[in-house]
Amino acid sequence: MAEEIKSLDALKDAVAGAATATAAAAASADTETAPLREPQRDALGRAYATGKRKDAVARVWIKPGSGRVTVNGKEINAYFARPVLQMILRQPFQVAGVTDQFDVMATVAGGGLSGQAGAVKHGISKALQLYDPALRPALKAAGFLTRDARVVERKKYGKRKARRSFQFSKR
Repeated sequence: MAEEIKSLDALKDAVAGAATATAAAAASADTETAPLREPQRDALGRAYATGKRKDAVARVWIKPGSGRVTVNGKEINAYFARPVLQMILRQPFQVAGVTDQFDVMATVAGGGLSGQAGAVKHGISKALQLYDPALRPALKAAGFLTRDARVVERKKYGKRKARRSFQFSKR
């Protein structure tokens, strides 16, 4: 009986060792064969991406330059007059550590200024990671590559707004 227990323990140890070795081999194979992302640039050396936020959609092109940002043909200071909106547009460059190294040309439509600023930020982040895949981990960790899914809730029938009811009158 004791010999059977010893042989079962030895068998368990052998199976556990084989499973660990197989898992280690698979992990090393994954790291070796993980395909590195290729930079995606057009013939002019630009990277293109589309950013979205609320109802706003931004088409963004980035190329190496001096940090000039143009939105709908206007400078960033003229289009986004509020400093908070300008700060939102600069965030992807600061997180990636490439401040004043890229020129941005964006066209944005729909929504208000806040949504448009968020859409351009999303587009810049996606274009940066397409231009240089090494910037992806920093942008992903900051959450800039994820589209913000929050949108205005639709109005329901029988309600004054999306959730607000009509005023109740007892008499």
